[in-house]
Amino acid sequence: MAELFLGKVLLKNNSDQDELDTEREVWKILENRILLLYFAESGCLRCQEFAPLLKEFFTKLTDEFYVNRASQLALVYVTLDRTEEEHDNFIKDMPKRWLLVPFEDEEFRRELEVQFSVSEVPVLVVLKPSGQIISPNAVDEVVRLGPPCFKNWQEVSEIIDRSFLLPEFCDSTPSRSVSDPIRRIKYKVESNKKKNERPGRDDDDDGGGGGGTGFF
Repeated sequence: MAELFLGKVLLKNNSDQDELDTEREVWKILENRILLLYFAESGCLRCQEFAPLLKEFFTKLTDEFYVNRASQLALVYVTLDRTEEEHDNFIKDMPKRWLLVPFEDEEFRRELEVQFSVSEVPVLVVLKPSGQIISPNAVDEVVRLGPPCFKNWQEVSEIIDRSFLLPEFCDSTPSRSVSDPIRRIKYKVESNKKKNERPGRDDDDDGGGGGGTGFF
């Protein structure tokens, strides 16, 4: 799914709209996450009504004030505004964790509109980590169900739940496939097992730390 943006520029929704530094950073943010592509126009009445609902929806799933662990969710905003001033006025009140397709990159914005058949806004496309479409427009679903939508999307996706990963895998360099962390955990467990089976090993030479593989 991150491939959709490789070779393109994405911005952070901060005061300076900083660019993501590298393709590696794009992978780190988007890999193993459900992606929301949000198409809207600030002057559209339906967009104005939906925006605060989407903001609350996203915040309650990703802000650790509400949840112990942020959900594996990312959002990229694609504006249909005609002026940069309209665009900037809209996004300044939106969550800082949103990513933005630059207003200046009209060609890419139009490509995305065509690719996802956007004819009228608001449109909220939901994508699996693989890039497959879960919903071509989940606006009504978000309005009706709120945050429980994410659990529904998660069940039909190929997401590896971070709760089952070693901490070192959660925020490290992203893997090129969702199965890589599983293979790496398996390798680590097998390596520890072989180490424990070496002849002459003193079981107490670990300093009394209690052993274990460090999964929790």
